[in-house]
Amino acid sequence: MLANDEYGWVRGQYLRVREQVDEAALRANRRPEEVRLMAVTKTVEEALIREAVAAGADLLGENKVQELARKRGAFAQSEMHLIGHLQSNKAAKAAACADMVQSVDSLRLAAVLSDCCVKLGKRLPVLLEINIGGDAAKFGFPPEEAEAALAEIGQMQGLKVRGLMTVPPISGNPRETAIFFSHMHKLFLDFSGKKMDNITMDILSMGMSGDFAAAIAEGSTLVRVGTAIFGQRDYR
Repeated sequence: MLANDEYGWVRGQYLRVREQVDEAALRANRRPEEVRLMAVTKTVEEALIREAVAAGADLLGENKVQELARKRGAFAQSEMHLIGHLQSNKAAKAAACADMVQSVDSLRLAAVLSDCCVKLGKRLPVLLEINIGGDAAKFGFPPEEAEAALAEIGQMQGLKVRGLMTVPPISGNPRETAIFFSHMHKLFLDFSGKKMDNITMDILSMGMSGDFAAAIAEGSTLVRVGTAIFGQRDYR
């Protein structure tokens, strides 16, 4: 159990990160309201999440569908997205409790998720995850396969494509990371200019605690921040 001042620390951190997001947008000649801040709540206890919500966090992100489902009831008024890899055998649970799945990384997953949504009588907003760096350790569509995947997923009755998401390769070189973000933005703009059924390109989800300012400079509309808000966590 954390002391009261540590709970308050989370509220202060959220406000500081929101200010940093706004400043990064202004430096990029963008309006701060163009960039949403997601509080990533992986392994975070509910009391700490409530502090972030009290500070203004209206968008929460979870990596695991089981944890999202467990917290859904406690944060019924919050928008909750699944941002981690989703296995097809857990698609039904995601369809039932997530407001958006940002990590659609294969046609098979998309088809299963769509079928689950059709059974529920809903159309679920999703993002296509793009493996922008060709990292074998990461999930996502290769950039060269993304347009064909979009066209196919756009025909699935249970899904509504809202944009793209990426996690770039880990790099100690900020310029290299910025290049990946720039490539993602170009891809996003390219798809935005094409008329594809059931596809609205209005969300580009990229940038985390260590690189969200660079992502905003390159056009991100949604940044996913955990550590900078809640501190280091034990993921064991």
